[in-house]
This record gives sequence, structure tokens and C-alpha cells, in this order.
Amino acid sequence: MPSVTPDDDAPPLADLMPWSVAPPRLGRGWPTAADPASLKARWDALMKAEGPDREALFEPTRSRTLHTAVGRLPGRSGGTERLARASGPCPEPVRVLAAPFDEQWLIPDHRLIDAARPELWRVADERQVFVVETPVDRPESPLVVSALLPLVRPGRIRPLFRRPGGAEPNLTPGLLDHLGHSPDPVDFLAWTLTAVRPDLTVPLTRDPELWSRGVESGRRALWLLRRDGERPKLPGGRRPYVRAPLPARPLTLHYDRAEETLRLDEGRISPVPPEAWDVEAGGVRVLEQWFAARTAQPAEPAGALSAIRPTTWPQTWTSELLELITVLALLVELRSQQRELAATITDPGADPGAGGTVTAAGLRAAGVLPVPESARRPATVLDHHEEGPEGQFALL
Repeated sequence: MPSVTPDDDAPPLADLMPWSVAPPRLGRGWPTAADPASLKARWDALMKAEGPDREALFEPTRSRTLHTAVGRLPGRSGGTERLARASGPCPEPVRVLAAPFDEQWLIPDHRLIDAARPELWRVADERQVFVVETPVDRPESPLVVSALLPLVRPGRIRPLFRRPGGAEPNLTPGLLDHLGHSPDPVDFLAWTLTAVRPDLTVPLTRDPELWSRGVESGRRALWLLRRDGERPKLPGGRRPYVRAPLPARPLTLHYDRAEETLRLDEGRISPVPPEAWDVEAGGVRVLEQWFAARTAQPAEPAGALSAIRPTTWPQTWTSELLELITVLALLVELRSQQRELAATITDPGADPGAGGTVTAAGLRAAGVLPVPESARRPATVLDHHEEGPEGQFALL
């Protein structure tokens, strides 16, 4: 972690939200897709194959083969018998965050995933918010948040809550009481989205007005990133829509900056603000990456399961693309405002009293830091049965 000066001792996010989990590692690409129908077709193809053919389709690794015995994913309905003799319908696909701003689908079966991180599945519900640390070469957006279970790599995942139902916030004990602003963990997360720095330190303030402004801005970002409830709209009545019908199978994506038009072969979508087109994640334009994930030809052989894809462009993808353009444009505008606000958050010369900053040294003096080791571990679940290998139940 980068060093800090005594005058700018902002605590690291790792001390404020201490429990973190490595992202899931699939080990094979075919259990994820941009549409659930393809996943069900891939599963059916796997179940119809036998012997060596099934093994080749599965794509075994050191962690998973057709004979690996694992328990069921918490809260899911996948089977637990070895895949070598498995049969039956596909477990119902679930929505996941496959990449920043890219929501796809996953077959939630523990037998298909090299490292599923069951501790994340145990706390994944409608109240949960997952915070994903992104690589340090993305200073414009060091965090991604989602209500969906993230598959984004390589950064660590910090759930906002340690238990289902929005119970037990993943915050170092005593932090909210010491700050004295709001008891709501979502407000703290909103502040974090506004104030977090590229080095993943989070300046804190005792100024109630500054806190309120930061929380309001962060709440707006949370709403855009989670997109639950009312659909976002661009200001001034502008909204992207299809000007020329999209082809059945678009192969190319081109942006006309002068006309603010996104071209999918001969299809056209506008207006698309340049700011939305320019948004990048990991050095790649988000819209280009999103399009490629749905249209690029798979690198695997034609008989591989990942080659099973939609034969035509689904209407749902058009709706998702229009909403993604809107979200990106609004986020760019919001992040510009957040940068201006963040510049006023830390005042090295301020008295750390009612109107000053809260430093890591101050948190240590108050006994909030260091973080208890128990807060860095997942919460213990003692009353929930989960199905283990071959249908046996395990008590956790």
C-alpha cells in the first residue's frame, strides 16, 4: 500500500471494509453467456454426450473433472452427483457481473466452477452490494459496485454485508459510531464511492454538510450502477434509440463522433454522447468490450460448448445496450462532479474536530483500528444446512 504523510493519513479501504474475498475463478468459459438460452443449450449438449465426448466438452482442469465431488452452491439447486453420470435439466441461470458494466448469465453449479467462493454465494441476496477493487491502472474508477455476484478479476471483492438480509455490515467495528453521521452502511458506501482515491484510501470527514454532499453523490452512483427501480434518462429529454434497424447478426461496431451515432453494421443508434463512447475499463472501451462479448467468434473449436450462441441478435441486447449508453453518459457527468467534491474533502490544516478530517491515526487513538482479526473473516453460519457431495448434508 502506498505510504501516506502524517498530514494526509487517510485510512485504507481494507481497514474500513475488512472482509474481502478473491473473485470466483471459473476455469472454463462456457458456463457463462450473454443470454440464458445458450447456457441451457450448452448444458443439454453436455448431458447428451457420453464418456470421452462428455469429458472433452466439459474442459477439465486440475480443480474440476467429471469425477470431482463437491457440494451444492449455497442457495442454489444444482446437483451434487459426479458429472460423469449426471443427467437432468440445467440449473436455472443467474445474472452475474462478468466484467465492469457487463451483466451476463452463469450456470450456478459448483461442479462447473474451479473456485466458486461459496462464502460470497451465502451472502448474495437483494440487499447485498458487492464492492470490487479494480486494477490500480484505472485511477478514474478504482471501485466497481454491483448487486450481482461479480466475476470481475483480478481485484478483491468486499461485500457490504457479512450476513444475508442486510445484516452485520462489513465495516470495522465502531466506525460508524465514531464518525457520528449516519448509522446506515449504504450511506458509508456512498461516501466511499465519492471519496475513494486511486490507491484505495478513503478520506473521512466530520463535517456534516460535506458528508451529506458526498453521500448524495455516491447514492446517485449506486443507483446508476445497480439500476434497480426507475430506468435512468439523459437530461434534456435526450435518449439513445434505434434510428436504423440493427441487422440480424451485426459484426462490426463503429462510432461517428461528429454525428454522435453508434453503427452496428448498417444499424444506427443515436444520440450516443462522446463521453459514453470514451469510457474505458482495463484500457478497453466499455461499449466495444460489451459488443465483442456478444459477437466475437469463439477461439475454441466449432464443437466446443462455447460455440453454442444465439443465431440472431436478441431484442433484449438492444434494450441493454441503450440502457448501458445512458448509464455511461450519466456516470461520466457524475464522476466529474465527484472529482470536484473530492478535492475539497481533505484539508490537511483542519482541526480534526467537528469540522475536520478523520485520519487513520485518529481511528487508532479511538480504538477503532486496528481491525479485529475476526472482522477479516467471513461470519460463521451455524444454522443452515447445505447439500454436500452425493446428496449428503453438511452443517456449517
